[in-house]
Amino acid sequence: QVQLVESGGGLVQPGGSLRLSCEASGSVWTFISINPMSWYRQVPGKERELVASIRSDGTSNHAVSVRGRFTISRDNAKRTVYLQMNSLTPEDTAVYYCRGQFGSKDYWGQGTQVTVSS
Repeated sequence: QVQLVESGGGLVQPGGSLRLSCEASGSVWTFISINPMSWYRQVPGKERELVASIRSDGTSNHAVSVRGRFTISRDNAKRTVYLQMNSLTPEDTAVYYCRGQFGSKDYWGQGTQVTVSS
């Protein structure tokens, strides 16, 4: 069983930045096997949407809506995936979730709230 714990959310003004972190329990070898690691976000009344994903070799993908503003990265030695968010807008307000896919198993974190408001 792998547990994912997100941190780094909060309130930020439009144009500001935040960095989210998601740390996985277990060994480094287990973490490297979790492919991909992803960030999703969800607002009330809407479906959860994929923001970005990254494999253990560093290959990443970003949703069109965040491309050029958000960057996903992972530090396998620290068992952590990050989401650097720049140039935030009110439309980025959501609960952000970390997801890890390990074979047939699917792990989710508890979510962290990001609010962009002046």
